[in-house]
Amino acid sequence: GKLPADNPIAWRGDSAMSDGRDVGADLSKGMYDAGDHIKFGLPMAFTATLLSWSVLEYGDRMKAANANANSDVLDAIKWITDYLINAHPSTNVLYVQVGNATADHQCWERAETMTEKRPILRVDTLNPGSDVAAETAAAMASASLVFRKINSAYSDTLIRHAEELFQFANSHRGSYSNSIPIVQTFYNSSGYEDDLLWAAAWLYHATHKESYLNYVSIENGQDFARWGAAPTWFSWNDKHAGVQVLLSRIQFFGSKTLSSQVSGSLEQYRMTAREIMCAFLPDSPSATTNRTNGGLLWISQWNAIQHGVNSAFLAVIYSDYMTTSGTETFKCGDKSFSPQDLRMFAFSQADYILGENPMSMSYLVGYGKKYPVQVHHRGASIPADTSTTYGCKDGFQWYRSTSPNPNVATGGLVGGPFQNDSFLDIRPNSMQNEPTTYNTAGLVGLLSGLLTTSSLVRSLYQ
Repeated sequence: GKLPADNPIAWRGDSAMSDGRDVGADLSKGMYDAGDHIKFGLPMAFTATLLSWSVLEYGDRMKAANANANSDVLDAIKWITDYLINAHPSTNVLYVQVGNATADHQCWERAETMTEKRPILRVDTLNPGSDVAAETAAAMASASLVFRKINSAYSDTLIRHAEELFQFANSHRGSYSNSIPIVQTFYNSSGYEDDLLWAAAWLYHATHKESYLNYVSIENGQDFARWGAAPTWFSWNDKHAGVQVLLSRIQFFGSKTLSSQVSGSLEQYRMTAREIMCAFLPDSPSATTNRTNGGLLWISQWNAIQHGVNSAFLAVIYSDYMTTSGTETFKCGDKSFSPQDLRMFAFSQADYILGENPMSMSYLVGYGKKYPVQVHHRGASIPADTSTTYGCKDGFQWYRSTSPNPNVATGGLVGGPFQNDSFLDIRPNSMQNEPTTYNTAGLVGLLSGLLTTSSLVRSLYQ
């Protein structure tokens, strides 16, 4: 989009200014998901939800650490939600992608100079996308809480869109991966039930409407929530663990007006969240063995770091829920663990990511003595020389270059190591060396939560 006049990143300029023009919408804002130039709706919305959750739980800690941090994250959230509002032009229509991902990946050029056609993909009643529509509803509902006291009119707009999108997602059920098969190559959704719960949970926190609480509990908890099942790993594609922790909040901080049925369902969420915490802790009888030798939680080789970051973020939140509610311990089998044990796990993941690992490599670009210098990122790898324009194919000379990127993508969190803790810092290695918005969003929450131990607000509905 049109970047602000005080944009601090010298090598970034306006781009994608005509996005959405073909459908009569202004889709110029938003964020490219990673080192390419596609606006993928599902991970973009998840990025906004993670950032909003971070602000709601830890906004005070962000301010204490850096006076500008809070305004920066609010700007980032709004840059996405402005886009999402425009991507929802009518009740049952949502634009879910801008750009042809296959064609984009055949180009290596700066976003500021791209000239390729950027088609729009959408979901609607005939081509449903409950997963992406519900995640977008979650992003808007959580952001409405962030902006409630800052910009009440904007907050109300977000809630209106969130409720419409949830109704659309729930009434016209189906996965966007089935409706738009082309998305399967890049952000394939494995299901939509978790997204519906996630959206309803955030809508309950944002509105306190009993209908949303009933939706996640007595109406759909048994069928959608995977209570008591093996832990799943929180990511853009699977919200189950996030839902379990978010709804545990209600049980920890309580409401005496809940019916026994609702309360019983919410206790199932908290029990399942506890099992997830047990899987995180290395000394737990039910600890997952999916870790590198260096200690990073490791679930899949592509963008492996996201699971360690997000799991640590959930652990520090759950730890603070326990501390704030006066809950001293929880059981994993016959062993007891404390909130501090969860924080130590979260610290271990953060420390690994920031350089305490067998490679002595900080996976956060721009941080530490050693970090990736050939990051798989088009804009970072091509000189920002306004006198020379590198077209779609011209830029591959920079893709193939063995020199460090001329521009540092500071704050980008790359995909991270293989399970043997190895990492190859070369530009073509997109599996390990590509940063994503949702990786960094999870890290914002994790690091903010680790700044200090203090009580959280007992209600997000302020």
